[in-house]
Amino acid sequence: MSEKGAALPLVAIRDLTVAFDGVKVLHGIDLAIGRGEAVGLVGESGCGKSVTWLAALGLLPKKARVTGSVTLEGRELIDAEPAVLDSVRGGRVAMIFQDPASALNPVLRLGKQVGEALALHRGLSGRAIAAEARRLFDLVGIPDAARRLDAFPHELSGGQNQRVMIAMALAGEPDLLVADEPTTALDATIQAQILELLTRIRRETNMALVLISHDLGVISETCDRVCVMYAGRVIETARSDALFEQPLHPYTQGLLAALPPLEGVRRRLAPIEGNVPEPWNLPSGCAFAPRCPHHEPACDAGVPPLTAKAPERLAACIRTSPLKAPTPRSERVFA
Repeated sequence: MSEKGAALPLVAIRDLTVAFDGVKVLHGIDLAIGRGEAVGLVGESGCGKSVTWLAALGLLPKKARVTGSVTLEGRELIDAEPAVLDSVRGGRVAMIFQDPASALNPVLRLGKQVGEALALHRGLSGRAIAAEARRLFDLVGIPDAARRLDAFPHELSGGQNQRVMIAMALAGEPDLLVADEPTTALDATIQAQILELLTRIRRETNMALVLISHDLGVISETCDRVCVMYAGRVIETARSDALFEQPLHPYTQGLLAALPPLEGVRRRLAPIEGNVPEPWNLPSGCAFAPRCPHHEPACDAGVPPLTAKAPERLAACIRTSPLKAPTPRSERVFA
């Protein structure tokens, strides 16, 4: 590979917009993912986190109007031929959805469902499928893997079904795994096991990971870089250490202020008042302005662009706080 090719990001999203029935829900998303990198997408429900990746993989309904560019190592995916997208989805880029109960087929045995992915993306058949499916179940920590291959989804717990979903995602040996709220319905112990599993697999295979989550503590411990989304835009990006040490955008500051401290004096949590605006009723300027404690008239003059505030730090806010060196991750504790 040439030096130019080696410098390309694994996935590059440029000026991605999505509209439903003429109403924009994404407003020019720019995001690049490198090989082996773990990137977190955070924000309240309705900010566009999941839609970004559904659009990137061509999984939105036909009524969605998608514009912009999504490239996989330089190969354009927007408006690509169905055969191209079929080879990418599950093979190069895999996605774990939030609810395994709705993603798994309730009337098919788990081994058959994993086997279909292995046959489609790796061309395996017969005994090779059974052996590889068992290996994947062992890899994701499903006990008694041979017996579980003959089980139906309802016979497993939520945590085990989530592991099955991870096994299916890994069946195609993807370069990028998009995990959309993979631990929302799980208890704290199982959640920690799933996240440790994803981190270990990423490090062993050099697979890139995009983690979509509302849990800032999970993002802090799992991801190298964080992108904060609000009302269909990326409003802050930074290395994980830097963002959690000193968030620049008032929205990110509000998200962190709502976290309960694990140590020190108890304090009243500070919620962000109001709700994310509806896509058809956005303010004329900064979308966060009506909820922002630092709102000033200049915020209504126009949408603030995402601009560099420091090395590897971007924020879409007309206010800029003084920066300081971040505290090492090992010295921080988050809920």
